[in-house]
Amino acid sequence: MNTIEFEHGSFSVPVEIVAAGLDIEVELVRPLMHQNKITSLCERGVGEDAGRFRLTFFHADQLFHLVVEGEGRIVKISTKERDPRGRPPTY
Repeated sequence: MNTIEFEHGSFSVPVEIVAAGLDIEVELVRPLMHQNKITSLCERGVGEDAGRFRLTFFHADQLFHLVVEGEGRIVKISTKERDPRGRPPTY
């Protein structure tokens, strides 16, 4: 698997990882991001999760989560479907 880079306070996630997590073609990732049809969120861990980050990618009804350590090592990968009623996901 490709590496996730963390530099100057932001992550760089290879499109191959995003495409695999959202189950879409690699060549669709960048255009969908430019159209805001793939969005992302980065959350910093606190307490026992300090030093870790959860990166979430949203597309249509899919959520793709990566939990990474500060140096970019992937600790956990998961996918979920969004709640059709718009409720926030539970972890």
